[in-house]
Amino acid sequence: MVLFLTSSPGGSTFDEKGVRIPCPLDERNSFVTLLKEHLPAQIKCLFVSSAPDDLERNEGVRSNFETAFKLSGIEVIKTECLDGRSGEITAEYLDEFDLLILTGGHVPTQNAFFEKIGLREKIADYKGVVVGISAGTMNSARVVYAMPELEGESLDKGFKRFIPGLGLTESMVIPHYQYLKTITLDGKKMMEEIAYPDSMGRRFYALCDGSFILRKDGKETIYGEAYIIEDGVIRQVCCDNQIV
Repeated sequence: MVLFLTSSPGGSTFDEKGVRIPCPLDERNSFVTLLKEHLPAQIKCLFVSSAPDDLERNEGVRSNFETAFKLSGIEVIKTECLDGRSGEITAEYLDEFDLLILTGGHVPTQNAFFEKIGLREKIADYKGVVVGISAGTMNSARVVYAMPELEGESLDKGFKRFIPGLGLTESMVIPHYQYLKTITLDGKKMMEEIAYPDSMGRRFYALCDGSFILRKDGKETIYGEAYIIEDGVIRQVCCDNQIV
């Protein structure tokens, strides 16, 4: 398996009316070049949902990425959505696809769906390329940091911030760092008053959009602007157009 842990791989933007429209994938930090290197000339792609019951959303994601791939010079000959319509799946079914995309969304909702379909066991020996996007990246970890993101979650004593994930990596990722460091949730600063305290005894990798971690042959490499948050302290470990 080749694993790309992204914050956001691009592929969409907003028009003047605020409607999401397709655009090429984000080429920063050689993402598109590296992705193409690990894919065949023609690909079959499976989109694994973060909202299994929101079929309209899932089809929108699939349609958007079909166009984004085309705009980025990636030829897609088949796409499917893995969501609430799919029923029982097998490891053999996953092997029919060259690329699995673990889509973005609400981390606990996606995590529960992964658990329901037994994805951890079925993806373990997958030999293709996996791209995690935001929540999909976070749920790729053995232990997932489910950072509070919806109103009330940071105040809810029953909200589980650390949950079992797919076990594809040991790295716990916080995506969209360039945005999260500017906002508050439940009256708390997302990073300083939520993520930093949660990092005591742990290590988080904070990625900006356009940055990613590539896992291949048991080795992980950071591409682009990234930070480590550990024991309540943050430090920058990589810049754009650099690798670590």
